[in-house]
Amino acid sequence: MNQDVSSISFPNLETERLWLRRTTQEDAEAVFAVFSDPNVTQFHDLDTFTRLDEAIGVIERRAKGFESGRGIRWGIARKPDNYLIGSCGFTWDREVNAAEVGYELASQFWRQGIMSEALRAILNYGFEIGGVQFVIAEIMLENVASRRLVEKLSFQSQGVLKERGFWKGEHHDLEKFMLMRSQFTAV
Repeated sequence: MNQDVSSISFPNLETERLWLRRTTQEDAEAVFAVFSDPNVTQFHDLDTFTRLDEAIGVIERRAKGFESGRGIRWGIARKPDNYLIGSCGFTWDREVNAAEVGYELASQFWRQGIMSEALRAILNYGFEIGGVQFVIAEIMLENVASRRLVEKLSFQSQGVLKERGFWKGEHHDLEKFMLMRSQFTAV
């Protein structure tokens, strides 16, 4: 990677409608609201939250992941109220100069172009600042909306990985998508 992103301060990003920022303990109720919705957790490797301390744990794990250089996860906050409505980010794979993307959004904000706006901003960060050569996304086959999202952003299917994921007590087939630096067009 061009820059050791673990040695820099947390990079806040801004788009037309969003602030992408560090999630803090003050956001715990907003994180809980997102993950307590079974529509959001349906395709996620987390169980639906029932307690606020589960949200606090996610915030702490994501902060540790950034501090250790394993990854970065931005809270997606809407303008102008700065209220957190989801998150998106990367897990870095330094050996191959790549990243895996992950994301979730409160269901009342689905189908409004919010996640594609947020992902364009972080993809630009990953390619330009992080220096990654490619970004992958692994998506459950049933998650049609997520597949459409990454295809809209020019990710290309690399095929289905049988029983690649294991959460909620069962194996899941995942479709692997890849976006090369040379295929990405910042908007």
